[in-house]
Amino acid sequence: MAGKIENKLDANGKPTAKSEIWETIVILVQALAIALIFRSFLFQPFSIPTASLQSNVMIGDYILASKYTYGYSKYSFPFEIIPFSGRIFGRAPERGEIAVFRPVPQTVDYVKRVIGLPGDTIQMKKGVLHINGTAVQKERVGTIIDTDSRGDSLEMIQYRETLPSGVSYLVQEFSDTRPFDETSVYTVPDGHYFMMGDNRDRSLDSRSLQTVGYVPLENFIGKAEVRFFSIKDNINPWQVWRWPGNVRLERMFQSVYQ
Repeated sequence: MAGKIENKLDANGKPTAKSEIWETIVILVQALAIALIFRSFLFQPFSIPTASLQSNVMIGDYILASKYTYGYSKYSFPFEIIPFSGRIFGRAPERGEIAVFRPVPQTVDYVKRVIGLPGDTIQMKKGVLHINGTAVQKERVGTIIDTDSRGDSLEMIQYRETLPSGVSYLVQEFSDTRPFDETSVYTVPDGHYFMMGDNRDRSLDSRSLQTVGYVPLENFIGKAEVRFFSIKDNINPWQVWRWPGNVRLERMFQSVYQ
């Protein structure tokens, strides 16, 4: 709630220009403080610029990630303005959840699905995900045209993948002979997680140890929850004159887990 401000009046009984400017500054500071608290402790919006989670989360989607679900670390706050080690409050990420995180070698935020938990072994064999030596159920459901951030469109095979916990979602790939479709065994270190994109052949994820690798719990930012806006071709959402014919109303205000 905004605080009460005592305005100084001029000879005509009206607020002076100086007092009006000061009142405006106070209101703006209060609004920024509220926005900062909301972003740091409750929900943070993120835009999706890449195809790594298509078709579940598409280029041009805008999502809200809950901060409180996984608790708080220095990565929860803008510019890491509250530096501390570890994580407080919240719970651990669960397999199958879509999460926003900061890979150790990177300075930008990523969004992927949690696949491997601490102590798990993960391996890809001919495009089939194996967790702790057991193949994850994978059923072909059809084909789909997938367009990446450069505008390149390709037909891809779509599958329904079901994790041992029962969490089910769609994945897609060109074939089962791409570089990360056949891997060695990854053993997830204690306190770390293995993250993968649903668009398997267009995702740079934990399968690339040098680029993303295992993600420490501390580096999680939030759990993806809902799409609140979506627009084709990653058009700038502030260009409202381009909304007609480009805004994807059918993707707005929906859970990312549908």
